[in-house]
Amino acid sequence: MSLTDGPDRGPTQPEVIDPSGGANQTRVRAYNERLVMSLVRRHGGLSKADIARRSGLSAQTVSVIMRALESDDLLVKGDPVRGKVGQPSTPMRLNPDAVYSFGVKIGRRSADLVLMDFVGNIRLHLHHVHPYPLPGDLVDFIISGMAKLEQQLGPDQRKRIAGIGIATPFELWNWAEEVGAPREEMNRWRDVDLQAAVAARTTYPVFLQNDGTSACGAELAFGVGASYPDFVYFYIGSFIGGGVVLNSALFSGRTGTAGAVGPLPVSGKDGKTIQLLKIASVFVLENLLRERGIDPRPLWYSADDWIDFGEPLDIWIEDCGAALAQAVVSAVSIVDFSAVVIDGGFPPWVRARLLSATRKALYDLDLQGVTIPELVEGMVGSHARAIGGASLPLFSRYLLDTNVLFKELG
Repeated sequence: MSLTDGPDRGPTQPEVIDPSGGANQTRVRAYNERLVMSLVRRHGGLSKADIARRSGLSAQTVSVIMRALESDDLLVKGDPVRGKVGQPSTPMRLNPDAVYSFGVKIGRRSADLVLMDFVGNIRLHLHHVHPYPLPGDLVDFIISGMAKLEQQLGPDQRKRIAGIGIATPFELWNWAEEVGAPREEMNRWRDVDLQAAVAARTTYPVFLQNDGTSACGAELAFGVGASYPDFVYFYIGSFIGGGVVLNSALFSGRTGTAGAVGPLPVSGKDGKTIQLLKIASVFVLENLLRERGIDPRPLWYSADDWIDFGEPLDIWIEDCGAALAQAVVSAVSIVDFSAVVIDGGFPPWVRARLLSATRKALYDLDLQGVTIPELVEGMVGSHARAIGGASLPLFSRYLLDTNVLFKELG
């Protein structure tokens, strides 16, 4: 059975028992298959005995499921692990080549399209720089970009593409002035259903999520999420965004924007209250560079290849650290997070300096009554938003939401 032509594997929610008697066995099997794959993904590789113990399923049920998943090429055998007693156990792993998905990041200065494999690796990548995002241009970039990336795949690989997930700021027409975009141009977004516009031009399922939430989801699934069950996440792009993880599950809130963090009030250098996004955002560094006659465009060419801009970068990092420290205190005063995760659209060396500046500024504040959690660097990096987008089709079709795994027995 192929990955694309077989029957629907069912919903991502736990099975609902039919009151007329018994459970729908097809849906139970779909849920259990997703549970097995999700446990394997979370732990990197598990033996049948480990899966049975962690899932609560019988050894016989696990054997049947794993044979089916291996037959579908979704799982592959790892190297046998020898213990002190008995036969060696053979862990099963997700097959990276079993499924692919497209992920899109839409930013106010650039857009990215990635092809991601089943374990979160970026296989192919396209980058597009724009002075400001326009709906028609971005839909064209997405559709033509997918065609271009598909040309680099074989026929069997193209059949394994599960869909496309788009990570985008909501209400893109806001803050046009801050990035120098014409308001009348940005107002075009008010009447655009981006998900529908892309879906009208492709046969793939299309998913859409807030970009900060997507980045946080990527960190939960592929980054520090395995180590911290609760964290507040700050992602610094053109504008700062973020997310909240509670009990190893992404908490998106009533409107899908929980943990947006940008509107948090902080004190600026002059002591006046200002929103966090007007200090701890890359557009602020862009303006600092422009004021000093330095070309800011290299900021957007490649997030991983910034040059050291010297004094303007030093000022920006110090100011960001001071503002982030205040935001951290606000966040942890409400929720007892186990970690604060900081990442962004810049190289690891910038991230490390920013974390250091935040930590230093944090301990200059009045922390009486506040328990400060660990401050850690994000592991996913500058492509977190695109990776988060690309994970949406995978979780929709093959995997379970992380909060289910939090309740595993092992």
